[in-house]
Amino acid sequence: MKNYENEMKLEFVSKASNESFARVTVAAFAAQLDPTVEELADIKTAVSEAVTNCIIHGYENKLGIVKIVAKLKGRTVEIEITDSGKGIENVELAKEPLYTTKPNLERSGMGFTIMESFMDTFEVESIIGLGTKIKMSKTVEGQVEEEEQDFTMVTR
Repeated sequence: MKNYENEMKLEFVSKASNESFARVTVAAFAAQLDPTVEELADIKTAVSEAVTNCIIHGYENKLGIVKIVAKLKGRTVEIEITDSGKGIENVELAKEPLYTTKPNLERSGMGFTIMESFMDTFEVESIIGLGTKIKMSKTVEGQVEEEEQDFTMVTR
């Protein structure tokens, strides 16, 4: 029996133009949990960073497939983003803020740091020559009913 309530799978070619497609697709899936605007922005940003890493670092100047699996378990969205690219030599070093293997690009080297800070859990698994898998999750508190304020229109 499945231990999750819903699941989606997405595969696409590692083109930069597909990054926004991936981000919006995962956000639409997570929207079932009725997240706040901030929670949804966190998820979108983390997905964007992970997919961008697959495209820029995993496949470099080659095309490959990026795979995303997202699952809903209760109020939690679990996301796995996988590439079959070159892999990461030293994951711990790669997780250091500002570390980058592409200093010539206008990137800050903060991708893993951003993913880790915006999500509740974050793991990186990588094997040289076989690829990298990012696992992350976020528990969504969701929309809180705000007290309705009584606004009376005054006309003169």
